[in-house]
Amino acid sequence: MGNQVRSRVSAYAVAATRDELLLTRLSAASPVFEPGLWHLPGGGIDPGEQPEEALARELREETGLELVGARLVDARTYTARRLGVSWHLVGLFYVVELAPGAVGVSESDGSTSDVAWMPLAGLDESVLSPAALDGLGMIGVRV
Repeated sequence: MGNQVRSRVSAYAVAATRDELLLTRLSAASPVFEPGLWHLPGGGIDPGEQPEEALARELREETGLELVGARLVDARTYTARRLGVSWHLVGLFYVVELAPGAVGVSESDGSTSDVAWMPLAGLDESVLSPAALDGLGMIGVRV
């Protein structure tokens, strides 16, 4: 059996205040990035779904927050190997505006185990996904 490569296109939210970033923690169900890492809210775009629609859906499922506005800022590619699958991931990064509200994961059995507004000061790159690190760079934050 050959090495299987799967492609996936995902939309990610870069939601930051002056001193905090909205991050989600990956669960054991995470298909691409390692469980336990803090990651940007967002995820795979379903067939026929527009990227901003996917972003709004994923934000609701993973954070409980409603998307008010989104601006595409960058795209990046990643390769990863997890659970016997080699992944080629294209990430679309949006700087977002969110409606105020309490955060909480509403999706059950999904790839997100937790959500939090994390202080930008003192973020440790060893606990961040590659996409979260890239998202920080897009808003001028170096870890």
